[in-house]
Amino acid sequence: MANTLFDQVRLGSLLLPNRLVMAPMSRTRASADGVPQPIMATYYRQRTTAGLIIAEATTPNRVGQTYPNIPGIHRAAQVDGWRRVTAAAGGRMFLQLQHGGRIGHPDNSGLHPVAPSPIPLPGTIFTRDGHRPTVTPREMTTGEITATIADFAAAARNAIDAGFAGVEVHGGNGYLLHQFLAHNTNHRTDSYGGPVANRVRFVVEVVRAVAGAIGAGRVGLRISPGNTANGIEEGDTGAIYRTLLGELAGDGLGYLHVAFADPEDGFFRAEWPGVLIANPKLPWPGPLPGDGGRRAGERLLAAGADLVALGRAFLANPDLVARLRAGAPLNPLRDREFLYTGGESGYTDYPVLDTVAG
Repeated sequence: MANTLFDQVRLGSLLLPNRLVMAPMSRTRASADGVPQPIMATYYRQRTTAGLIIAEATTPNRVGQTYPNIPGIHRAAQVDGWRRVTAAAGGRMFLQLQHGGRIGHPDNSGLHPVAPSPIPLPGTIFTRDGHRPTVTPREMTTGEITATIADFAAAARNAIDAGFAGVEVHGGNGYLLHQFLAHNTNHRTDSYGGPVANRVRFVVEVVRAVAGAIGAGRVGLRISPGNTANGIEEGDTGAIYRTLLGELAGDGLGYLHVAFADPEDGFFRAEWPGVLIANPKLPWPGPLPGDGGRRAGERLLAAGADLVALGRAFLANPDLVARLRAGAPLNPLRDREFLYTGGESGYTDYPVLDTVAG
């Protein structure tokens, strides 16, 4: 019998009630110093019918902060804030760890951003004072690389202490780990740059350090092969990910999460022997399909994915699983301005089925 989105499935020690994953999405509702706020507990609690929630991108150290009001997991107050979230939302949650690298600004973090090489992000970046020109990052020393790897491991331990079942290391979308992988952002001449085997080294070392800190089964890795977000040009996508996954395939990680997956290209299923989460490639920018991505997700399951991660559909529909089961209409996503503006609007005030019926 073919797998369906509504099957129970095991992920390590977790028994998930369905194969639907709420994808990690930044919503900028933390305090100015990165502490998760009570409204975030409400937001995640509303969406706990997802088989698994991967909570939004969270910084492992201060210099890794990207935009204003992004949560962190490197200070005691931040850990306490996340603990209140997990207490409200239950135990089927992973936390995504993300270092911005060159996607950062002194006005946001108070520090000058660092990256594999001193190559700036094109254009502007959003800061506390609006859009500002980006700054050229400082090239990381080998000592800073080692310290950053340790920061990821410490952040993972903090996440477990805060009540998360595990962590997802963000290796895509143009952030620091992706910057090491891509040829246009990594011009290093040491053992972390040059040939593909060197460019994957940082990602491998981060993932293994995190696995060593909390156990491999509690660790996921997210990748976005071919994604050009934030000025990334990988150059040799196939070689990058075959090499990276070849290094990590035998490490017993909890899962691999492939963003913008397309069943026509195989989304690296053949290279990954473990649990694979696939996030379907849906129109962006532009409106969601009327089914929220259900049919695209079902195609990925048929092509070998174990779980399907949906993003915007979960934003607009706290009860997405129930709506998909019932074939009920989905709430449309409100204007993009509500995604990041703070407060309840477009965050915790979407109606659920009983409210609609009432």
